[in-house]
Amino acid sequence: MNIDSIEGIETEDAGDTRPILIIPYMWIGDFVRGHTVVRVLKQRWPNRPVDMLTTSLCAPLVDYMPGVRGKIVWDLPRGRLAVAKQLGLARELRARGYQTALIMLRTWKSAIAPTLAGIPERVGFFGEARFGLINRMRWGEKKLQRMVDQMSALALPVGAQFPSEWPVPQLRVPADETERWRQTNGLGNGPAIALAPGSVGSGKRWTYYGQAARLLAARGFDVWVVGGPGEKALATEIVAAGGAGVRDLTGTDLRNGILAMAAASVAISNDSGLMHVAAALGTPTMGIFGPTSPYHWAPLNGLAATVVTKTHVPCQPCHRPVCTMNDHRCMRDIPAADVAEIAERVLAQASAR
Repeated sequence: MNIDSIEGIETEDAGDTRPILIIPYMWIGDFVRGHTVVRVLKQRWPNRPVDMLTTSLCAPLVDYMPGVRGKIVWDLPRGRLAVAKQLGLARELRARGYQTALIMLRTWKSAIAPTLAGIPERVGFFGEARFGLINRMRWGEKKLQRMVDQMSALALPVGAQFPSEWPVPQLRVPADETERWRQTNGLGNGPAIALAPGSVGSGKRWTYYGQAARLLAARGFDVWVVGGPGEKALATEIVAAGGAGVRDLTGTDLRNGILAMAAASVAISNDSGLMHVAAALGTPTMGIFGPTSPYHWAPLNGLAATVVTKTHVPCQPCHRPVCTMNDHRCMRDIPAADVAEIAERVLAQASAR
């Protein structure tokens, strides 16, 4: 896979072929942003294979990440040690002969299997007293405000200067796969706007997707509602409000969401995993932000439009999952008409390009 040259990151031993394992965050958006780390590693060591540990949920993302050789799908339960599962994972890692593990998570549990597997170089920031588990300990994580700095610092030599800009995450879907997905779902080839109304935490959810769907459908656009099973009830409401031009394309497999975002002309999303998916695919993406900061959480790829309220809300950004003051005005004061108007403008700009 071609990985573009990254300013400020020097290529090291091209003859080094020792395999590397990345243990990323398993939230969809953070998992996508972890592709920046892949690109940094491939710049440093072009011939070292890079694999990713993943949950079943995030596994489809790996298939579309340039520079990633493969994946290990292993679902470790939350909130308990799961000794048998850890031992099983350690056996799998040992069999694959990894020489380096980049452990982004700061939990003690995340470092157990790489340690039991005897991976010689286990790199991570200090967290939960992981002495002995992490043998290439990094410090100063709290001085790094952005997650991309925290994640990507693990892929650089100790003390190295950061590049002027980190490489952006990428997802690449073959055009024929997108076309097959359209045919399977009985979709035409006209301009389509994908709506991603879900998010982790109700505070990040804009509540006027039904109104926006109706406005966009009335203007002749195909409108798709994209998300997982948790968005099924919401999708039903949006389709009912939007009318015949609106389709419910939610499903249980993240691959369906990836292909929908790849096929869409424009994506409109809360600050959520699908926003990062759409941006990494190169789909013009509108991110609706309320309680969270676009500086910290917008995709590195950039957004076609960052949608925020025009109302001054003194508590914004609060970064809280649930609104506790000002009646959620940071999201409630973003009208559907404004979002529909911005979407038309973004689509026109994309068509002109």
